[in-house]
Amino acid sequence: MRPVVLGLTLILAGQGAWAEAPATSLRPMPRPDVAAAALSEAADPAAPVVPRPRRRPEALAVVLAAPPPAAALAPAPGMLAQTPRPKQRPEGLTAVPEANLAAAPQPEPGPVPGKRKNKDKPPAKGTVCGDPEIRGEALAPIKGKVKGCGLDQPVRVTSISGIRLNQPATFSCDTAAALKTWIERAMRPAMGRAEVVELRIAASYVCRPRNNKKGAKISEHGRGRAVDVAGFVFADGTEWSVLQNYNKQVRRAHKNACGIFSTTLGPGSDGFHEDHLHFDIAANRNPYCR
Repeated sequence: MRPVVLGLTLILAGQGAWAEAPATSLRPMPRPDVAAAALSEAADPAAPVVPRPRRRPEALAVVLAAPPPAAALAPAPGMLAQTPRPKQRPEGLTAVPEANLAAAPQPEPGPVPGKRKNKDKPPAKGTVCGDPEIRGEALAPIKGKVKGCGLDQPVRVTSISGIRLNQPATFSCDTAAALKTWIERAMRPAMGRAEVVELRIAASYVCRPRNNKKGAKISEHGRGRAVDVAGFVFADGTEWSVLQNYNKQVRRAHKNACGIFSTTLGPGSDGFHEDHLHFDIAANRNPYCR
């Protein structure tokens, strides 16, 4: 038994000695030669042949050497660009004197929407009296053969407010404007749904005495201030004459002319106007309506 114990004691003592660190570190093994290994692998006919890259074109080399464009230097979306911090404003520029603001040139006002840019623009061709709703032509001054007749600025009108005249009517622009007002404010409302497309004109400018009576005063027709309406033509082809169709509508159109014209005469007035409506703009006269 004692020899066995003695043997184990010696073994344990030897292991403790071996566990102690050596006096010097072990020398590392040399690294394999990578280049030599690569050459040996390339020399191996069984190894795959890797193609050698071609030389870079000179033009591409120049492009790559050029500085990148500004767009390439811009920060990517979602990244904050680094901007230089602004310098502090000088103390003298913190406020602008009111005198400088008053002296500064103010911009000229532009055109107002909905208004004509040039009020002096000539009317469209074929219009007279400066109103596009009055169509016709301007005439030379008319010199009357009798004292009291004549017209300085006559116009020959062919249509008013879209309603044609069966024959051109010659009178003044004031007379044309009054006839337009009567068409729009009196005649059309009086006719209701019946659409008038033509007026039958019996007379306009003519140098003669009133009611063609010898020795009477010069008629307003001789001054271009009167017009006679003898009938109406409607869109459906129907025609009304003052002589044969002095009905409710025509009477209303006649009555509503009072005030628009200075004088309004028609059937039942004086026996001279049974077949037409006489309208004139005689000056210095209160409305005379019969």
